[in-house]
Amino acid sequence: MRTTTWKPRLLLGAMTLALASWSAAAAEPAWVTKSNANAKVLLNLMAKYSPESASSLGVDGYDEQITDLSRDLYEASVRDTEAVIADLQGRLKQETDAKIRQDLEILIAAARDQLTSNALQRKYFLPYQDLSAMLFGVVRGMLDPRVPKERRQTLLLRLQKYAGQAPGYRPITVLAEERMQERLRADPKLLGPYKGEVEQALNSAPALIKGMHELLAKSDLQGWQTPFHALEQQLSAYNENVRQKVLPLARADHRLPPDVYADNLHQFGVDISPQEMIAKALTSFAEIRNQMQITAGLIARERKLSDADYRAVMRTLKRQQIPADQVMPLYAERLKQIEGLVREQRIVSLPERKAVIRLATPAEDAALPAPHMNPPRLVGNTGEYGEFVLTRGMAPDASGKTLNFDDFTHEAGTWTLTAHEARPGHELQFAKMVEAGVSTARAVFAFNSVNVEGWALYAEAEMQPFEPLDGQLFALQARLQRAARAFLDPMVNLGEITPEGVKSFLMDEVGLSEGMATQEMQRYTFRAPGQATSYFYGYQRLMETRQAAEVALRKQFDRKAFNDFVLAQGLVPPALLRKAVMEEFVPAQRKR
Repeated sequence: MRTTTWKPRLLLGAMTLALASWSAAAAEPAWVTKSNANAKVLLNLMAKYSPESASSLGVDGYDEQITDLSRDLYEASVRDTEAVIADLQGRLKQETDAKIRQDLEILIAAARDQLTSNALQRKYFLPYQDLSAMLFGVVRGMLDPRVPKERRQTLLLRLQKYAGQAPGYRPITVLAEERMQERLRADPKLLGPYKGEVEQALNSAPALIKGMHELLAKSDLQGWQTPFHALEQQLSAYNENVRQKVLPLARADHRLPPDVYADNLHQFGVDISPQEMIAKALTSFAEIRNQMQITAGLIARERKLSDADYRAVMRTLKRQQIPADQVMPLYAERLKQIEGLVREQRIVSLPERKAVIRLATPAEDAALPAPHMNPPRLVGNTGEYGEFVLTRGMAPDASGKTLNFDDFTHEAGTWTLTAHEARPGHELQFAKMVEAGVSTARAVFAFNSVNVEGWALYAEAEMQPFEPLDGQLFALQARLQRAARAFLDPMVNLGEITPEGVKSFLMDEVGLSEGMATQEMQRYTFRAPGQATSYFYGYQRLMETRQAAEVALRKQFDRKAFNDFVLAQGLVPPALLRKAVMEEFVPAQRKR
């Protein structure tokens, strides 16, 4: 959804954070308390223009409020954001504490980045909104079992407001249409949404609307039927209007204006050019493919397979699909095995409690096809932890065809996905922040894909040497996929390859199923252009820092201590992490 509302730099579509005030589980240092007071200025701004975002972050007092689409608020948001930047700059001039100064710089940069992104969206694009996806996200977020019951009850008033049944409110579907037509009249040259994006939104809408109904029916919310029935009808009419009026305005070319794509890369944490990214990733792809060929040859010899090519070996292994009723028990067992290896090899500190893994619902498959981590609230946490959500396929296309995945439901494929999404990857990454406590600036406003995904790929690499050969092959395949992302995403956005070429390359050379290759192609072209490059780049930057620490410490280097230190820093950018490692971790280790 393209809007001009204020948001932190979050990983689009893949993760949701929540925030309020730090849990008493961790004693809060004085500098964190002061830093969080500074961050509240930015949180209040976000809450004013996007109360749903603020509410999902756990900010108190906004659960009943909805985004105001009754008028164009762009100019007002610019004025308010500039005022906040000036306020934060004033605080920075007076601050002497180094860590608080770093956090103020993070906050100022986040606010400036938001101004830039909003200005670009305003300059180029018609404000089309996929309301089915937006409202499903609100309903799912508010009815999450981890959300306190008293907060879940406020969803009823939001539904009434969205449906135009609360005093002073009109249906959000009507308001969204009005704002779109208003901008079109003001600038008829605005670019419409990409045709493939609109078509996928329309195809996914029935599953999302049904998913909302199912969530509400299973909840203990009283009185939801009347506003939801109205909203259901309004969404159906809105989507038909999109089909009739927006689809003809949709652009056939998926490519973004160059400055918009460059801004996307920046927002996701990438600070090199697309051309440099392509060059790095092409070289890495070739090197990983060579490693895969060696590993596949060993597996072929061990299992007496006639074809030792890595693609043929992967196809053979993927045919051994796990029965549906055994998928989740196998993932639970795999997690147990990985945790045992982590402790045995002293890779990183693990909590004693169990991690959560669950299957996605059909509506969640439609909203976000890729397997993902659904993190806990980072602040104000009352014992909630993240959950690894395993997806099973794409929403049906216009013809009714469903593309299922076979990429994660075979034995060999479970190792690296569990390491990435659960432990020692994302689940551990977010749990450490909840348990140790980091500032709001570092947990929320420094949050971008490079910072988050770099650790998860690093976690895969930490586990790979201790996995069986077939697990190692698919760990390499996952790394191969991330290298492919890092050149295919910029190439397709620069017009150097077609979306169809992306899909066929991923199926033929990386070994992805058609469903996975399709959602990957959609990720690069309209779901989150630029985001896919962050995995490869984040991993490279973290490995650079690790190697620099090893060179500095040599025999004094302690992997477990290093990994624990990295997790304790929160989601800081690579440059800040490198600085902390070299100026804090390395000297401390030398004194041991």
